[in-house]
Amino acid sequence: MIKYSKSHEWAKIDGDTAEIGITDYAQSQLGDIVFVETSVLGDTVNQGDTLGTIESTKAASEIFSPLSGEVIAVNDQVETSPQLINESAMDKGWLVKIKISNPNDLDNLMDQDQYKKFVESEAH
Repeated sequence: MIKYSKSHEWAKIDGDTAEIGITDYAQSQLGDIVFVETSVLGDTVNQGDTLGTIESTKAASEIFSPLSGEVIAVNDQVETSPQLINESAMDKGWLVKIKISNPNDLDNLMDQDQYKKFVESEAH
């Protein structure tokens, strides 16, 4: 199951863990990504907390956690090769994995259809 936030992050849910990254739409808006910094292993985040920073040739943006939990894995590859996010935002470009501490956070996120409509409404 994949859920989306209004700040353009995605969360692939697998049991009580979630892989998190920025959406394809977000990376396309940012342009060429040149730097990524994420939370570190063991950090605890709440839904909406800053999870890291992403910089592109156009802008720098904060990454917000779509869910609350503990960071249990960090994708070191995106820190050394940030272009992975441009190439594969929803696959190789994941940022962190967290152990979900509050499953009710999912109620505040959108499914794919809702997210698509949200993006279309923002574009107008």
